[in-house]
Formats: sequence, C-alpha cells, structure tokens
Amino acid sequence: MNIEALNENVREGSFPSRQMNYALWTVQGLLALIFLSAGGMKLLVSDDVLASMVPPNSVALPGWFLRFIGVTEILGAIGLILPRLLRIRPGLTPLAAAGLVIIMIGATVVTLMGGQIGPAFIPFIVGLLAVFVAYGRYDGRSRR
Repeated sequence: MNIEALNENVREGSFPSRQMNYALWTVQGLLALIFLSAGGMKLLVSDDVLASMVPPNSVALPGWFLRFIGVTEILGAIGLILPRLLRIRPGLTPLAAAGLVIIMIGATVVTLMGGQIGPAFIPFIVGLLAVFVAYGRYDGRSRR
C-alpha cells in the first residue's frame, strides 16, 4: 500500500487516529492484565479456595465451569494483544474483545442474580472497555 492510499484511508476514517490508536492499545493492555490475572487465579487456585472467595448469597458456580472461564479469559487476553502486535491475523483482536464482552455480560448477570448491585458495576465497566476495543479495532474490509 502506498503512502497516498494510506493517507486517503486515514482521511476517510478507516484507520484510527494516532490518539485513538494509543487509547486502544492502553485499554487493550489494561484488559489483558485484568483477564490474565483473573483467569490465572481461576486456574491456579484450588476449588476450596475459589468457593471460599465467593461472597455470601451469591450464585455458586461449579469448579469446572470456573476453570473453563479462566481458560477463556487467558485466551481472550492473549487475543487482545498478540494478533495486532505481531500483525498476524489482526482481525482476531476485535473477536477476542467481543468474546470477553460476552463473558463480562455473564459476570454482570451472575453478580446481579446474587443481589449485589454495587459489585456488578465492575464487570459492567470492564465489559464496556472490551466493547470499546471491539468497536475500535473492527475493520469491515478484512471480512470481504
């Protein structure tokens, strides 16, 4: 792609601006850290410790399901960073972000089902950040 075509794409809005690119990378890095730590904890901690960490009156989820969520969080964190960083299949980054949005919708719903309105804002905000990345990194041209 030559420079003039790149400049035309930037003017048309098909590439994020430099500031938006920095914002997206910052949010991607933050989300990757959040999901790596949350997913790693779900995989490394025993079932008894995981069960003791759940607040009272909340929905109890089976250990195998929490481990599955941990694996998906770690894979999502990797998907937020590596495809775009290595420039290999960068279209996977918005898909990873969209998958993490689904996980955060589930986390928000489960938290609300446990009667905890205040703590439900944490997965809700994290989900909104993932929506920002999914929308900001989506490039419809790569699907044609």
